[in-house]
Amino acid sequence: MIQGPGQTIFARKALLQDGWAEDVSITISLDGTISQVSKNTAGFDHQADILLPSPANVHSHAFQRAMAGMSERRGSGDHDSFWTWREIMFRFLDILTPEDVQSIAAFVQMEMLEAGYAAVGEFHYLHHQPDGHPYDDIAEMSSRIAAAAQETGIGLTLLPVQYEFGGCDRRPLGPGQIRFGNDADRFGQLLEAAKASLGMLAQDSIVGAAPHSLRAVGRESLADTIALTGANPLHMHIAEQAAEVQEVKAAYGLRPVEWLFENHEVSQNWCLIHCTQMTESETLRLAASGAVAGLCPITESNLGDGIFDGVRYVNAGGRWGVGSDSNIRITLCEELRTLEYSQRLRDTCRAALAETGRSTGRFLFEEALIGGAQAVGRDAGSIAEGRYADLVALDGSCIDLEGREEDELLDAYIFAGDDRVIRDVWSFGRHVVQDGAHLKRDDIRSRYRKTIAKLRQRL
Repeated sequence: MIQGPGQTIFARKALLQDGWAEDVSITISLDGTISQVSKNTAGFDHQADILLPSPANVHSHAFQRAMAGMSERRGSGDHDSFWTWREIMFRFLDILTPEDVQSIAAFVQMEMLEAGYAAVGEFHYLHHQPDGHPYDDIAEMSSRIAAAAQETGIGLTLLPVQYEFGGCDRRPLGPGQIRFGNDADRFGQLLEAAKASLGMLAQDSIVGAAPHSLRAVGRESLADTIALTGANPLHMHIAEQAAEVQEVKAAYGLRPVEWLFENHEVSQNWCLIHCTQMTESETLRLAASGAVAGLCPITESNLGDGIFDGVRYVNAGGRWGVGSDSNIRITLCEELRTLEYSQRLRDTCRAALAETGRSTGRFLFEEALIGGAQAVGRDAGSIAEGRYADLVALDGSCIDLEGREEDELLDAYIFAGDDRVIRDVWSFGRHVVQDGAHLKRDDIRSRYRKTIAKLRQRL
């Protein structure tokens, strides 16, 4: 059984809001927030070697986890790309039932928690039946994501996706895509029903919205969705592929980022996903906006999207977070590592994102905390009184961490370690990962195995 809020953790080392500290007690109140951070070592419920704030995973398509490894063969053409991968994805999702989606989502969320993430922004666009007709409950699939979160204990920011067209020319949705589609009115209904579906969850859950992209949403509907979202998280794919940029420019007369900034006020509740095909001026404009760049380095590498202009962006004060996107591999440390290595490979340098007084690992981890919490609308990202108790404990006995101090702990974890370093994770005070394993791992894995076996038979 998952232990709820209301406990005290004693940490031998902890990364607090103002830096590293030793022998710290963190008290979690019954409302899931941190009520006290002190040097009091008397009386605690759990002991941690190294305690860190736990980041949010800003971008996930849960169902795609079940097709991991299915798209690594070259197609019939000479050049495979994101677009050929997308065709495989569309064929795969045609066979998914609501039960399948819940099973897959629970497995994905479990893996995220075991990798050190406390929360997820689920960019959820699989809404309807295979023929495009809504289920009797228009939010059936949203309810399945929420049910998975109730089981796993992950913090959920549900982002129902608005998806209207097959391209900027407003062509009808084709096979696969038809399960995503809603006009503006029906999307408004879906959004309200999705909010109701989160009634089963704790108060740290939230509903935002996600106009899929400028290719898939009309200008009028985009404006409507922005208005419906208000101050809640608003996520959108943008400038992921060169062909996408060309299509938008041909239709709108401007590149995607240019058009968006010329026509809408992009601010702190926005998270623009990928941004791997931006110009220098676009990069600086996004950095100045206060919005978050949602980066998914492992998926972007897998799909050949390109390299985010990270050095220029962070030097301009831009905020960013990381997400696992296609979920082909769910691992926080590798996501951060891949981001840094992409900058090194492009610029033939080392420690590309480090700064004076803050090592590469610490910079990556702390900035992912800040941007991730902002992107998913979560009052987390630091160990401080009043913040959500989103925490991750590392095993100090792991050989890669042995003898390390302060920033070197994060450097060793991110660049030499792996998920085996993770010992415990708390999400809003829920102690969901203990001794390196989710408390419901066996049941969740068993159901997922059965789901995968059934899917293989249907393919």
